[in-house]
Amino acid sequence: MPKKILIVDDEPNIVVPLQFLMEQNGYAVDVAYSGEEALESISRWRPDLVLLDIMLPGMDGFEVCQIMRLNEAWRDIKIVFLTAKGRDVDVAKGMVLGADAYIIKPFSNTEIIAKVRALLENTK
Repeated sequence: MPKKILIVDDEPNIVVPLQFLMEQNGYAVDVAYSGEEALESISRWRPDLVLLDIMLPGMDGFEVCQIMRLNEAWRDIKIVFLTAKGRDVDVAKGMVLGADAYIIKPFSNTEIIAKVRALLENTK
């Protein structure tokens, strides 16, 4: 059974190619365009990894990450922030909240696939 990846971003020009890239690499993909949608999808679909933007309508990615880490059932889901927020303070905040990785846009396809593979190799 393929590993499941949830892409959370409100920009279709990021979501569409990222979804294609993940599917081409054998992953099952779901998409959410807001923090609230992300939490609904996590509850319903239980992904192995979440590619999470920070700047989202409504609830931001930091809040989604924090909620995920406070939920015992979701603590083992890998979280990769995928964001344009590249300041040291943003990276530090993301890692303190419990992210497994932090990738700054624009990113290379090679970089993101390598990071996703590395994180998912260590999951059941």
